[in-house]
Order: sequence, then structure tokens, then C-alpha cells
Amino acid sequence: MEPMKKNLPHLAAKVRIDALKMIYAAQSGHPGGSFSAADIITTLYFGGFLAYDPKNPKWKDRDYFILSKGHCAPSLYAVLGELGFFPKDEFFRLRQVDSLLQGHPETYIPGIEIASGPLGQGISVACGIAMGIKIDKKQNKVFSLHGDGELQEGNIWEGVMTAAKYHLDNYVAIVDRNRLQIDGSTAEVMPIEDVAGKFQAFGWEVMKMNGHDFDDIYTTLKKAVEVTGKPVCIVADTVKGKGVSFMENQVGWHGKAPNDEQFASAMEELQKNFDETQ
Repeated sequence: MEPMKKNLPHLAAKVRIDALKMIYAAQSGHPGGSFSAADIITTLYFGGFLAYDPKNPKWKDRDYFILSKGHCAPSLYAVLGELGFFPKDEFFRLRQVDSLLQGHPETYIPGIEIASGPLGQGISVACGIAMGIKIDKKQNKVFSLHGDGELQEGNIWEGVMTAAKYHLDNYVAIVDRNRLQIDGSTAEVMPIEDVAGKFQAFGWEVMKMNGHDFDDIYTTLKKAVEVTGKPVCIVADTVKGKGVSFMENQVGWHGKAPNDEQFASAMEELQKNFDETQ
């Protein structure tokens, strides 16, 4: 897939619109973290960092994206639908009993690598994939995306140690550092600072970026995939609910669908951004 760097803001605006429509139609879902991660996921898929084939999702030479913060699936579904992994009609059946698109990713969905409901497992899975790639002497890359509240899970740090021990330089983990989780701020629930310092202490190459600045995201990812000898952690400074003013930095929008009035207001903002980025 050829990189589409100039179109990234416009594509991300579309991703947020589609994610919001899904959540509104389902009257269930997680807009806050879906929106904080939207720019990162968009850049990975449309910026030329991932090799994939929508017509052959299990293509043996694909790169791997692991959405460890699985509750934020709407943004990933929006990207996969835009790329043609499945029909966009599925958007409006999100979270239905017989729907393709469930509230958390499932492996029967084209383009999804793991069923990521339980938080914390993504690093372990990514390590296994990255180790297998090295054993096979292949060049595929592995990316994973994590919530910052997710770093409170103990198995995260088992994976962190494993990746460092085996020098998994084909692996980049990204932390969506929006500082809010379902029960409040990460500082209140279980402080995790210094995130960058922790990964560095375990032997990772660590980078920081603004998770809503496309030039910064693109440049940081370019640097990350060039690192050799160790895994890379990118700590992305983000805003929960980014793109909808009344959702931004509001913990209440972690897992709540908008009502009719809120949906109309949010759509007006998102549509304006979409139009302005054309």
C-alpha cells in the first residue's frame, strides 16, 4: 500500500465520523479511547508502515497490528472498512448478537489478529509473533497499541522483559497516553509514571510523540522502524475523546454512547473537521 501522508488528517477525520456512527447506532461503545487512538491507527495503515492485503487478510508476508486496548475497536474497524477488509454496512451492526463487528475484536473479523478483550495480553502476543518472525528469518514488523491504564496489568511487564531479552527489534509498542481510564485518571487509580523511564529501564528504545500531530507521528514511526538490537516503545501524548469538544478529557466518555442531541452536536464538529481537511 502506497503511503498517503498528505491525506492523513482527512482520513482520520473520516475514521472518527464512522466510529461515532457505529457507537451511536449500537448505543454502546467506547468513544473516548477510540478517538484518542484514531490518528495513530490511521497513520499506521495509511502512512505506509504496514504491509497488508485486504483481499487476503492472512497473507503470509503481512505486517501485524495488535490492538491490545481492544475496547477501542471502532477506530480500527473504521480503518479496516475504509480499506475494504469488509463491507462498510457492517458498521451499523456493531455489538449486535449476530454481527461481524463485536464490541471487542474477534479473530473471525478480517484484518484482526487477536481477540483482545482482556487488557494486558497484547505485548505477550506481539512478542510471540515477533519471535516467530525472527526464527523464520523474515522481515515482517509487529506493532501493538496499548492504553495507559492497561500498563497497570502485571502481564504487560512480563512481555516487556521478554521483548528486551530477545532483542525484538522488529517490534514497536505504542502507548496511548491519554491519562484517563474507566474509573478516573491513571494518577488517581494507579500511578504509572514515569512510563518512558520504565520501558527504558527494561532495555527498550523509547521515543515520545504528540499522538495528534501527523508530522510527529509519521516521523517518530519512521525512526522507530529503523532501530536495531532492541524493541521500541513510543509514548504518545493524546487526548481522550479528541475531536469532539465536550468529550475531550472527560472520563465519563470512556464507555458511553451519545444520545440524539449529543450525536448531532458531535457530528457537526467532526464533519467540519472533515470538510476543512479535504
